[in-house]
Amino acid sequence: MKGFIVAFSIYSKIPMPQSEWKDEDMKYSLCFFPFVGVVIAALMVGWHALAMELSVGYIFRLCVMAAIPILVTGGFHVDGYMDYMDAMHSYKSKENKLKILNDPHIGAFSVIMLVLYYILFIGTVSEVNDHKKVLLLGGGFVLSRIFSAFMVIHLKPAKESGMFRYFSDTASKNKVTGILVAEFIILTSLMSIFVSVYFLFEVLAVLLFSIYYRYKCYKELGGVTGDTAGFFVTMAELLAALTIIW
Repeated sequence: MKGFIVAFSIYSKIPMPQSEWKDEDMKYSLCFFPFVGVVIAALMVGWHALAMELSVGYIFRLCVMAAIPILVTGGFHVDGYMDYMDAMHSYKSKENKLKILNDPHIGAFSVIMLVLYYILFIGTVSEVNDHKKVLLLGGGFVLSRIFSAFMVIHLKPAKESGMFRYFSDTASKNKVTGILVAEFIILTSLMSIFVSVYFLFEVLAVLLFSIYYRYKCYKELGGVTGDTAGFFVTMAELLAALTIIW
């Protein structure tokens, strides 16, 4: 239960009981990270159904759909996406890129890439016009977090300290891996059987992006960080969403 509270306290803005965190509380917190995606998916499905029932205006419906992930997470992952974009567009050394990732200020490229991201995301959501596609869209928010949690515990951290390193070191790797694999199998099976087999295209897109993400981070930064993890979640959500346009 402590692991659940830790996961939602860090990765969402949903109010949770306050308590002092201990190392043993962190062991299984990553198992519950995908459940934040479940909340986002449920809210999207609920909002879509309500908007259709009330005949809410098209543009307002799209804007709320795009806002739900930010409202739930507080922009936690978008912050990492912006820092990553600033670092990579600096074209500097590995050391300088890591410094830029830690810089609280934002640069021009992070703003440009954020605008581009939401143009694509809102454009994608505009194609979500039935219940099945809303479920597929929501499934991507769970899938991205399963992959992200898996990589947190299995990829090499770029820094010797920090929150990302702490999560990686304190996680019970074998048990968490087993639970994440089980969550992946359950999600993929349910979505493929009861929603659409097209969910497998989302899985393929996120899998291929995971391979690229590992290559890019190892090459440019020597490993992964909390900011790159935020970049991964944000981009994986978009790529998964793009696969449902047909």
